[in-house]
Amino acid sequence: MLSIFISALILAFSGAMMPGPLLTYTVDESLVTGPRTGLLVITGHAFLEIALIALIFMGFDTLLQSLSVQIAIGLVGGILLVGMGVDMIYKALRKKIRLDASGKRRSSSKNILFSGFIISAANPYFLLWWAVIGLGFLLQAYQLYGLDGIVVFYAGHVTADYIWYGFISLAVGKTRKFIKDDLYRIILVLLGTALIYFGGNFVYKAIVAWL
Repeated sequence: MLSIFISALILAFSGAMMPGPLLTYTVDESLVTGPRTGLLVITGHAFLEIALIALIFMGFDTLLQSLSVQIAIGLVGGILLVGMGVDMIYKALRKKIRLDASGKRRSSSKNILFSGFIISAANPYFLLWWAVIGLGFLLQAYQLYGLDGIVVFYAGHVTADYIWYGFISLAVGKTRKFIKDDLYRIILVLLGTALIYFGGNFVYKAIVAWL
């Protein structure tokens, strides 16, 4: 089963290290909430993955692969991300937000967990990955070791997420005290722009698929 764990670890690292809305949110929140952000974000993300694995084995993988479902997720998720990006840029430009390096938290643990869940769910490519690629690896693990194989695969997958996002939030969270408010707002504008790009890309591809 070690080979399954290592395969899942490598596969997850290849996805986790790619820039995306979840990583963008983690960087933004880590600047204020600190090093614990990545662990909270990925815990919310992990809850969604557990739910998806359960749905896949209940036969919902066909639904997740449905073009109409992917279009709906792309539109709704894309609009959500664009809205988050616009709000981030607006607050930064209007100076309605500042970096409190004293350790005062902006978001509660519950909110960060929920955001990790929602932002992941808003990404149609995340859902499609589990319905297609993830399904293949899950079935292989199940055929070899039954439910134990599923647990080992999931453990390897989520371990990679925790390592990478934990590292990112630690690096960002520990350097936040050296970042002044003006630089913080510039970073927010850049991150907000990234969210708008990701969201716009989701919406664009959903519309193209629809047409």
